[in-house]
Amino acid sequence: MNEQRKQRKKKKRPTAGEPYPVTRAVTHIRLVEVNPGKLAALDALAPVYLALCQAYVTLFCTTESPNKLRDPLYQTPLSERWQRVAIMQAAGIARSWRSNRTTAYQQYQDDLKRYQKQQADGQLSAHAKEPRWRAWNVPTLREPCIQANVNVVKLEESRDSTYDYWLTISTLEKGQPIVVPVKLAAYHKAALTDPKTHQVKKLNTSVQLNKRDGVWWLTLSYDEEVTIQTVPGAPVIGIDVGIANFVTTSTGTHYGSFHKDLRARHKRDRAKRRRKAKLRACLKKKGVPKLPSTSSRTGQRLIRHVKQEINHAVNQCYADHPEAQFAYEQLSVASMRFKARAQNAYLRASNLAHIPQQIAWNSQKRGVLATPVISAYSSQECSVCHYTDRKNRPDQRTFRCQVCGFEAHADTDGSLNISRRIGDTQLRACKDRTAIKAVLMQRHEAWKQQQGMGDTRPVKRRKRGPSSSSLTSL
Repeated sequence: MNEQRKQRKKKKRPTAGEPYPVTRAVTHIRLVEVNPGKLAALDALAPVYLALCQAYVTLFCTTESPNKLRDPLYQTPLSERWQRVAIMQAAGIARSWRSNRTTAYQQYQDDLKRYQKQQADGQLSAHAKEPRWRAWNVPTLREPCIQANVNVVKLEESRDSTYDYWLTISTLEKGQPIVVPVKLAAYHKAALTDPKTHQVKKLNTSVQLNKRDGVWWLTLSYDEEVTIQTVPGAPVIGIDVGIANFVTTSTGTHYGSFHKDLRARHKRDRAKRRRKAKLRACLKKKGVPKLPSTSSRTGQRLIRHVKQEINHAVNQCYADHPEAQFAYEQLSVASMRFKARAQNAYLRASNLAHIPQQIAWNSQKRGVLATPVISAYSSQECSVCHYTDRKNRPDQRTFRCQVCGFEAHADTDGSLNISRRIGDTQLRACKDRTAIKAVLMQRHEAWKQQQGMGDTRPVKRRKRGPSSSSLTSL
């Protein structure tokens, strides 16, 4: 029965040419404080709703499976309709948390299996550490966020006033709802107006209310169907994802970087968290019951700014190539490990896994064709002769082929390889990285036969010592 229910709920993925449903949000609509008493009633409602939603999140994450139709369980001054809204919101949060935890655990199992296989074959590095599973904490709701439906919050269009909408909100007092005016800014009206028909788009009945720094904000949404507008045979732009450059295209253009200001901020935040961790360990040793947290507002702000920089880089990349299709690499960031702890912290702070997600989302909302391809050895493969070796990367920025001598920026060479892997059924059929490298080396041998190079071996480049002129100057 459960399998049939899952199959029924599973949405059919649209094929090429079919419209893709997209829900767009219009954010940062400030509620007008015409009558402070009205918003005071909303302030009284928020902590009660937040506590109830947190209780159901804990229940669905630890004891029961998420069920948005569950009967109310806890005693609360909220009405039954508000309890239903809290249950539905908590079920969505818990379902997402469980899904992410399952994905992380599967990645941990894959990493552990790979580690054990390398250990059995004697190929394990001396600095390699066995993967460990860390238990996930239950999500904690800190700021008021109400995802309400029409049963408790009703949005109506204004007709005889200077305001655009009226928001009717149920409160803790039965039969005494509040009516809050909503005034849209010019960019809100532009986002809600259809450019073709010049009519206001049909809004969804559900709204979202957020309170930040003592101010209430409203978020509206509407549904839209986006079709793939990429013409057949459009040029393919390869996208290489990295930390030094968030996005690098096969045309040689770089977009965004974690270096510069973001890297310096990460170093300061990491030093701050290490000091707080030492203080926490010292207080714990002395028997202090309430220990300070190691997190900080600057760290949370840095995470948001990194995502904003990534979003800006991806948006700019799509804007610069309006008539092209894209190929981007499939990354497994969870399996990436470095020897130094500082490098691992640097990797986590760069939020590398957010870039492919943002590329896929931008392709959907813009109606552009973007295809994920296999990225194994794309940074070590020569885009000219297909020779694949780690020695082709003498440093992070430079790519220099050991056979044909081709030299370019490493990210540009990787994006060129990615752009050519669309429709590569031979690489797609490979089951592991060893098979992929064997295919690439076969293509390299075929390239040498075409060039008549025979058994040409890689060029051994010696490290340059100090020149005679520099020695004489000393």
